[in-house]
Amino acid sequence: MSVEPAAERAPVPYIRQAEPSEGDDCALPTGARPLLKVAADLVSLTKPRITRMVAATMLGGMWVASRYLGVGLGGQAVDRAAVPATQLALALLGTVLVVSGANVLNMYIERDTDRLMERTRSRPLPARRLAPEVALWFGIALSVTSLLLLFVGVNAVTGALAALALLSYVLVYTPLKRRTTLSLPIGAIPGAIPPLLGWTSVTGQIDAPGFMLFAVMFLWQIPHFLAIALFRQDEYRRAGLKVLPLEKGDRTTRLHIVGYLALLVLASVLLFPLGAAGPVYLGAAVLLGAAFFGLGVSGLRPGTGAPWARRVFFASMVYLVLLFAALMIGA
Repeated sequence: MSVEPAAERAPVPYIRQAEPSEGDDCALPTGARPLLKVAADLVSLTKPRITRMVAATMLGGMWVASRYLGVGLGGQAVDRAAVPATQLALALLGTVLVVSGANVLNMYIERDTDRLMERTRSRPLPARRLAPEVALWFGIALSVTSLLLLFVGVNAVTGALAALALLSYVLVYTPLKRRTTLSLPIGAIPGAIPPLLGWTSVTGQIDAPGFMLFAVMFLWQIPHFLAIALFRQDEYRRAGLKVLPLEKGDRTTRLHIVGYLALLVLASVLLFPLGAAGPVYLGAAVLLGAAFFGLGVSGLRPGTGAPWARRVFFASMVYLVLLFAALMIGA
């Protein structure tokens, strides 16, 4: 990528521009880049597609709490009218920022690993388009701002849950990916917190239906990411990451997918007797769960291979979108 002449664009500090190469980050020269391209790279560090999906699940939790919750586990009625729109808006903004901050810090920590994987080597840090310290301070700024918004503008429960998600994702899950396959269920904990953030932003407390929303998201992530690990084994091997297919084999991984799918269907159905969803949602959860579980079981047959894993991955995305749509519509 060429550098614009200094007369046309003032240099942007701390932005490096060079082709990816082996060696230390600091060995590359600095240069000026168009501000719009720098901004685009900063945005890409937040993983916008993942952030949008997380925001959608958080809004789902907020919607369900506002529609269905009357009495919490503590026996105190929730006055929905007492939750101002500004508080809900701050909750959404804080959630987006904390997820973005966690993603940026994750990319900062994994910049060397990302150079070894085809699907990640073109990201701004492994491609050397941004200096690591830029990403570090950007991630810290997003994270601190988000927690201040949630603690001060929403409530302490939501702020504490967001802090737990941020710290466990960045400081526990990310380093463990090179050490143990348990990093996946550990990483699924912060990944499952956003709908609970939506719930607590309305209620100010953790109730059984809110926890079940957390359970649905937790259980959904395991087969979703195991499917990715199955059809991207070679990339994970080159990057030195510990994933179940490499450690225990394909058969064990497929059995894990089926087991977690069974638990996922059960958790999704339990939202109905807990009073968090209506009969329309229940019917949708049963049908979607049966289809998803059936696809998982079909992978136990010999010869299904990577194409089956890709189908499970894409089906998981469709399942989650339709399940939350039914949850929000099926009052």
